[in-house]
Amino acid sequence: MPSQPSIRPSDPRFSCGPTRKRPGWELPALGTGSLGRSHRASLPKQRLGEAIERAGAILEIPADYRVIITPASDTGAFEAAMWCMLGARGADVFSWDAFGDRWLKDAQNELKLPDLRVFHAPYGGLPDLSQAEPARDILFTWNATAAGLKVPHADWISDKREGLTFCDATSAAFAMDLPWDKLDVTSFSWQKCLGGEAQHGMIVLSPRARARLRDWRPAWPVPGIFSLFDAANEQSAMFEGSTINTPSLLATEDFLDALRWAAREGGLSGLIARSQANLAVLEAWVERTPWIDFVAQDTALRSNTSVTLKFAGPGTADFDDEALRALTKRMTQLLEREGAALDILPYPKAPPGLRIWCGPTIDADDLAALCPWLDWAYEEARG
Repeated sequence: MPSQPSIRPSDPRFSCGPTRKRPGWELPALGTGSLGRSHRASLPKQRLGEAIERAGAILEIPADYRVIITPASDTGAFEAAMWCMLGARGADVFSWDAFGDRWLKDAQNELKLPDLRVFHAPYGGLPDLSQAEPARDILFTWNATAAGLKVPHADWISDKREGLTFCDATSAAFAMDLPWDKLDVTSFSWQKCLGGEAQHGMIVLSPRARARLRDWRPAWPVPGIFSLFDAANEQSAMFEGSTINTPSLLATEDFLDALRWAAREGGLSGLIARSQANLAVLEAWVERTPWIDFVAQDTALRSNTSVTLKFAGPGTADFDDEALRALTKRMTQLLEREGAALDILPYPKAPPGLRIWCGPTIDADDLAALCPWLDWAYEEARG
C-alpha cells in the first residue's frame, strides 16, 4: 500500500465547472468602476463591449461573425438559439452525454420538431457523424463535458451545407481549435475554460445564422429572455454589449481579468498548449497505473479539458456499479479531507470513476502532485 504523499497540489480545485480561477487570481485585481451603475451607462457598456471584443480576439473569430452575451450561462445561450432558429429545416441531433441529451429532449419534448433525426451513442464513443446531411440543421457538442469525449475534427460537416450547425462549445472554447468556417451558431459560458463566474453565456453567429434570424420566425412562442431576433440587424447594439437582461458587472470584470490573462499566456495557442500539457500528465499516470483507464479509449476523441476516468484492472473486476460508485465516494472524501483534491466526482450519469479538469487555468505541476494522492486514496478506500 502506498504511503501518504508528502506534497499536495498548491490548489486542490479540479472541478469541471465552475472551474478554478486563473493562476495568481486575486479579488483586488478586478476593476470596480462599473459596479453599482446602470449597465446602460457608458462605462459598464464599454466593459461589456470589451468582453465581446477580447473574447473574439482570443478565439480568433472571423471578422464577419458576431458575438453576443446571453443570460443563463451556456444552457441559456444554446436554448435561446434553439428556440429562435430551429424549425426552418429538418434537424439532426448528435448526442453522446448528458448535455447533448438535454438538447435532444428540448428538440423532442419542448419544441416538438416534426422532422428530427436522432444519433446517439453511450458513454465512451461518438455517434456516426458521417450521417449528417448538408440540407439539415445539425446540433452537437464539441466537447462532451460529462463523457470526456470531443469531436476530433469538423471534416464531417459539409462546406456546401444548406442547414446551420449548432455547436455547444462550452468546455471547448479557449482550449480547443474551433473551425469557425464549419460553425454557424456556437455557444459557451464564462465559467469553463477561463474560470469565470457562472452567470452569462455567449453565442457566436455566422452571417448565415444572422440571415436565419432575419428570415425565419418559428411557430412556437419565444420568451423575451430567449429572443435573439435583434441580432439579425447588422447594426444591432447586442454586438456592442447590449444584453437581453441585466448583466452582472462583477462577473463581467472577472471575465475581463481572465481574458487579459489569456492574452498574456499567448492567446489561443498558449491556452491550448496548457490544456494539452495537463492532459499529458494524466495520460502518463494512467499508462503506468493498472487500476484506472480513460472512458475515451480513442486518443483522438479524448478531451483535453474534462478528463473522465473509469476503474479498470483486477482490483475492481468483481465490483458492480454500486460498489464502484461507493469506491469513488470514499476516494473523493479522503482526498477532500486531506486537502489534495476537491470536486472530482464523475457526472452522476457517467460511468463510476473520476473526472478531473485539465483546462488552461490548471497548472501541470498540480496534476503531477495529484497523481500520487489518487494512488493513495484508491488503496485506502479499497482497504
